Amino acid sequence: MTTQKDIHLYTASTMNGWKPVIFLEEAEIAYDLTHIDFAKKEQKAPDYVKLNPNGRIPTIVDRSNDDFVVFESGAILWYLAEKYGKFLPNNANEKSRTLQWLMFQMGGVGPIMGQAMYFQRIAAKQGEEHPFAIKRFVDESRRLFEVLNTHLEGRKYLVSNEYTIADIATYPWARAYYWANVPVDGLPNLQAWFDRIDDRALTQKALEIPRPFWAFFGKGDIEALERENADRFKSDVKKD
Repeated sequence: MTTQKDIHLYTASTMNGWKPVIFLEEAEIAYDLTHIDFAKKEQKAPDYVKLNPNGRIPTIVDRSNDDFVVFESGAILWYLAEKYGKFLPNNANEKSRTLQWLMFQMGGVGPIMGQAMYFQRIAAKQGEEHPFAIKRFVDESRRLFEVLNTHLEGRKYLVSNEYTIADIATYPWARAYYWANVPVDGLPNLQAWFDRIDDRALTQKALEIPRPFWAFFGKGDIEALERENADRFKSDVKKD
């Protein structure tokens, strides 16, 4: 007899999609997983939209809490951290600092790098060239990296020298600097932080769930994976 786990995670292999996977793997919490297939537009299916009105991933259902649903990756990390008492400092000020850096990722690093990736890896591949937009988002991504690099001076992790949900949220985005074509030269503290998290076996395991997409990190068959990724957005190009 198969026992249902408390947490049912709906996700896909994206920077936001990996955040709860990293948490659950690092915390060694068993969970059920549904892989949302973008090619089949499963994120827009009526049953899924009932869980996540925005039709995006990830989403969790906490069966141990009357099937409570949480969407938005940052909110999911905060919920899991409080539920399990993991990767969130107990001290009130340090908890606030963790929230601040989590919001820095949610409001800055993620959206800005996402646009840098979109205009280079997707729009350009569909014949939509926008050099002004590319420069704007690449330059701003680099500025955010410089903020991180300055903050990481003398620190192992973003808050309290411990691995927190702020690191879990920021790492898959910032580590994908290759995909966004954002240079990391001259940022030794950021690169050391990458190395530190690269060495965390459970975080690296999480990046292969539900499937690996190492092209984001400059590995594997980049050209084929880039085509696969861009093909999902063909409908963005308007036909005359």
